[in-house]
Amino acid sequence: MNTQASKRYREAAKAADLAQTYSVAQAAEILKKMPSAKFDETVEISACLGVDPKQSDQMVRGTVSLPAGSGKKIRVIVFTENPQEALAAGADAAGLNDLIDKVLGGWMDFDVAVSTTPAMKDVRKVARVLGPRGLMPNPKSGTVTDDVPKTLAEVKAGRVEFKMDKTANVVIVVGKKSFAADKLQANIAAALGALAKAQPAGFVGPRFVKSVTLSSTMSPGIRIELRAVAAPAA
Repeated sequence: MNTQASKRYREAAKAADLAQTYSVAQAAEILKKMPSAKFDETVEISACLGVDPKQSDQMVRGTVSLPAGSGKKIRVIVFTENPQEALAAGADAAGLNDLIDKVLGGWMDFDVAVSTTPAMKDVRKVARVLGPRGLMPNPKSGTVTDDVPKTLAEVKAGRVEFKMDKTANVVIVVGKKSFAADKLQANIAAALGALAKAQPAGFVGPRFVKSVTLSSTMSPGIRIELRAVAAPAA
């Protein structure tokens, strides 16, 4: 155990044998038993993948609709030529050239950017700004759409996007520490199922997912059994 860790972290580490692996249900229960911070911590799963991040055909990204929601108020903007429709459907901001200029001017007060398919030819102007932040609308992440109301409803309800980083690791938000254990379990199972489905078609390695851990903002990681990735509801 890290002797430099906080007292809360050291106490949390006593909740289970962190060298062991656990089922999704067990991991959720253990996390709930760990001491909480003074704020509602975000809960995430972190997976180390067996793919080669240098190969373009082994990129891993996707979305998951969390059954119990993400616990976070999601601010969504929509690039569209029909902003009235988007605003009526719940967008926090909508527009096209005016919204593009606002973003290029440095405004980033949003969590998700959505675009209609026709608007994408203009939205490419903000790729250099949104791309590095992982906010650029993309068909693979479901943020380029021809059904703005449906997409907004899904995103606001708890649809989470995930993308592998340059070291072949991926982090997926699965809720808040205040969630009941059964709701965390449902969200974790959904996230692991989405990750399994995101395996690249051309991947031929021995193991797509090498390890998975569950943690909250201030907690140590709890290792999840790898069979849960293939059968997340178990």
